[in-house]
Amino acid sequence: MSVTAAEGFVAAGCHAGVKRRRHDMALLATEDRWPVTCAAVFTQNKFAAPPVELDRRLLAQNGGRASAVIVNSGNANAGTGAPGLRDAEAMGAEAARALNVDAANVLVCSTGIIGTPLPMEPILAATPKLAKKLGRDGAEDAARGILTTDHVTKQVVVRGDGWTLGGMAKGCGMIAPNMATMLAFLTTDAEVPRDMLQGMLKSASDATFNTLNVDGATSTNDTAMLLASGRRGAPSDIDGFGRAVEQACRDLTMQMARDAEGMTRIAHLTVTGAVSDAEARVAAKNIAENNLVKCSWYGGDPYWGRLLAAAGSAGVEMDVGASVVAYGGIKVAQGGVQIAHDGTGLAEHMMGDEVSIEVHLGAGQGSARVIGIDLGPGYIRENSKTS
Repeated sequence: MSVTAAEGFVAAGCHAGVKRRRHDMALLATEDRWPVTCAAVFTQNKFAAPPVELDRRLLAQNGGRASAVIVNSGNANAGTGAPGLRDAEAMGAEAARALNVDAANVLVCSTGIIGTPLPMEPILAATPKLAKKLGRDGAEDAARGILTTDHVTKQVVVRGDGWTLGGMAKGCGMIAPNMATMLAFLTTDAEVPRDMLQGMLKSASDATFNTLNVDGATSTNDTAMLLASGRRGAPSDIDGFGRAVEQACRDLTMQMARDAEGMTRIAHLTVTGAVSDAEARVAAKNIAENNLVKCSWYGGDPYWGRLLAAAGSAGVEMDVGASVVAYGGIKVAQGGVQIAHDGTGLAEHMMGDEVSIEVHLGAGQGSARVIGIDLGPGYIRENSKTS
């Protein structure tokens, strides 16, 4: 039941007609329609979509509460200006009418192509039907309704001592570390103060969602939300609950990585030896987004020189003489030159679906982790036809 596994939540999904055939709308709501605590993080893209602007405003005005979230896929309602904001408001208002709740507590999310007005007629027509379909068994349909180029749904459930945490997400491309990195909706029946819940979601997002870098492109619509019904009271171990939030986000992150557009290989990249964690993150991002590096991952080629070249051009401190590069724990370069290593073991590691890489900059104690994706023909095929 994923996003409806926690007590107090219902969901539904359907095909409204935004897309030709697949599900393209979802509705998540509280079972009794009363607003509950809601934490959220959003894209840091300055070209944020109208639904993001609307949700930021609503949560600021109502103190972080939500009765429902309505979502459409296939169209991001981004680059649509004032009419796009009116359309987002109309989506929320129609959902509020269908649920008999205050529109001030209905959040709106969209995902899909940029720069095209929303097809409001099918969206508004489908909203009352979604409201009537709401149920605990609607999680799968809702998870399907938020997908764009995803091949599979992404869902998770974590059960703790007296509480449950569930969630769903979508994301295959246009993913880069910058707050959220896709659409993700988490629910729990634990009772957690809003400020604490917000801190947990932000921390979990930084440790998980923000380590995933598919293509270096930060979406206009990135949103992650965590709703808490409080049905089962406060967790006895609040730190344990916070770790569970991170666990759920990490699970969804890896599901997105494995379904990334054109993906054949995942790289778990760690940058160490930076003067600070911040500089390590800059270097890791520069490496993970480098097309030459990504192509070498696609080919299973341990081309360590491309890693150091990308790190060296990141604008961070680096002592080449003290640098080290290792694949799967096998050191292949030290001091900026190749060293003797186990070539057979290295080749076997590079042919796996997931590879681990460490780049030590030799400049300090800072470190950062990034989940990178290879670059092959599949990604180009997918993104040359999206518009």
